[in-house]
Amino acid sequence: MQYVSVFIQVAVLVMLAAICSGLNISLMSLPLGDLRRKAKLGNRAAQKVLPLRRDAHLSLAAILFSNMAVVSGSSLLLEHHFNGWIAGIATTLLMVVFGEVLPQAIFIKSALKTCAFFAPLIRVMIIVVYPVVKPLALLLDHLVGVEHRRLLTRAELGLLISEHKIGSKSELDGGEVEIIQSTLQLSEKTVKEIMTPIKAVQWLTLDTILDERMVNEIIARGYSRIPVFDDKLTMCHGVLLAKDMINIDFDDNPVPLWCFPLHKTRLVGARTALDTMFHKFRRVGSHLVPVEQNDRIIGIVTVEDLLEETIGHEIADEIDRDLHRN
Repeated sequence: MQYVSVFIQVAVLVMLAAICSGLNISLMSLPLGDLRRKAKLGNRAAQKVLPLRRDAHLSLAAILFSNMAVVSGSSLLLEHHFNGWIAGIATTLLMVVFGEVLPQAIFIKSALKTCAFFAPLIRVMIIVVYPVVKPLALLLDHLVGVEHRRLLTRAELGLLISEHKIGSKSELDGGEVEIIQSTLQLSEKTVKEIMTPIKAVQWLTLDTILDERMVNEIIARGYSRIPVFDDKLTMCHGVLLAKDMINIDFDDNPVPLWCFPLHKTRLVGARTALDTMFHKFRRVGSHLVPVEQNDRIIGIVTVEDLLEETIGHEIADEIDRDLHRN
């Protein structure tokens, strides 16, 4: 009967040591940034664990002190009833196998849920050993420093997003992943890479006379906006909207282009980053912006060009499909 009582006491101590060991590795494996984000999103488990993980040195010291107290207690208990060598070997085997290896392997698989479940126990540990661990935690805060928020690089964030393509439990579908990945690359690309070169642009000058033939050509190509430049391609006078020509009869009455209202736009440099172009389009108030390099206009970029780059696919309108069929 005496040995049954000893066995029960040792089993309880080993279980407590296992809990402490598992909490030690699982709590410290939780990134502080992830916990903050999940807590803001209403995750109850993260909200319970975040205060403990934020004060990591205090929680860690309390868990380790409690663990060592349990290990020491089991050694003293076994040594009191058995030979010293037997007690030492038994304590080592029990604590390593059942108090360290197994619980750490089990707890780490569900670190957040486990820590949330045992959060009250961790607080009890802190209270019990507070006079000892608090000075130690303050010393560690001074020597090691408080853990700071770590932000992911653009490459790391892109790799993290790409993992959602192969994750069966991901809330993001393939299209959302592609859009996010393309958006992350906008700052690494320039306007020159997506612009329409000037040789492929239909542009006019102020002295152009709009007649039936030219207007029909503009309509046939599906242009809604036509930039107006000077002959040397150094200045943009504005943008002519096709809708401004709808109610005019050009059959027998050619009209000079300068008679039409031109909508203002601004030039952008060829090296302008694509993420910056979003702000420029908003400030300029035009869907078409000329691109310049070395004081000469070399092409145009439109909102559609930028949108296509963002979603990673070309947007084909009705005119594009008709031209493709022909």
